[in-house]
Amino acid sequence: MTEWRPVVAAVAGTLLLAGCTSGADGGSAGEGKKSSARSGTSGSDGAGSSASADGTDTATPADGADPSSSAAAVAEDEPYTMAEELAPRTRSEAVAFVRGLTPRADNFGSGFRKAQPYESDPGEWAVLDEDCVWQRQPLPDTALASLTRRFELPAGEGKGPVQVSMTVTVHKDTTAARRDMAVSLEEALRCPNQRLNATEQVRGLYSRADPFSEARNGVTDDDLIESGELLVDGIKGALPFDWFKYRLGPVTVAATDRIGAGHTDEEASRIASQVAQGVAYTAAEIDSIGGNTARDGAEGKDGSDDAEARDE
Repeated sequence: MTEWRPVVAAVAGTLLLAGCTSGADGGSAGEGKKSSARSGTSGSDGAGSSASADGTDTATPADGADPSSSAAAVAEDEPYTMAEELAPRTRSEAVAFVRGLTPRADNFGSGFRKAQPYESDPGEWAVLDEDCVWQRQPLPDTALASLTRRFELPAGEGKGPVQVSMTVTVHKDTTAARRDMAVSLEEALRCPNQRLNATEQVRGLYSRADPFSEARNGVTDDDLIESGELLVDGIKGALPFDWFKYRLGPVTVAATDRIGAGHTDEEASRIASQVAQGVAYTAAEIDSIGGNTARDGAEGKDGSDDAEARDE
């Protein structure tokens, strides 16, 4: 099994910052929370077809800052989440929900842009079969929608491209989402070597899971990080491969990075940290729709807004 890479070990600490970043709309992801800082992708992104860019995403945050450098305080005792009663209940609602999320290319770092194909079929997801090969299959009854979006940092100056795939899946309920997280954790044990597609495979996968109730270095209800080595036909040597998967109630958000040849260890570490933060942006957006932030904004932390309304 591959040694736990320092770059990914550091990402666990980087979630400290990721959990404090602003939301995808440029606003505070932790707005309404106490001021206290805290710490289906892998193959499940649809298994890595080669991507070409369709043009640079030039949007910038409202304050002009790099998204990865923004910060807003998040309470230690409140992970990003999605209340089950506020989550989509039907397939059509779930498809509208995942398509309504607005991840930006530069959430993953400067220079990233949308890749082609950009979006997957929300009625399918990737499954690791008995031979440790990823296959796309129709969603089971326990999942309502699963949408993968792909981004790319183009090759340049002797460095290969960086490919990021992020998948948001709406499960039927929180129990189904928890089971999906458990299956993901088990898959690295069952298949430390996995075939992503005809030209790519990952070897020596190593998993780390952090339920928020048991470890304070996560940003969501459950956090999963995997690290391994990516082998690509025609490229000499192994490349870095990272997978991040978060659970917010009945919703999971997962992302992989495939870091091309020519990047230094320091650059790979920075890229992995930026990808983790980019996933946290989407987690913050989901929380703002149906999590702690949404409920705090609606009725106040202590119900004082309702009390004032009744007194008027």
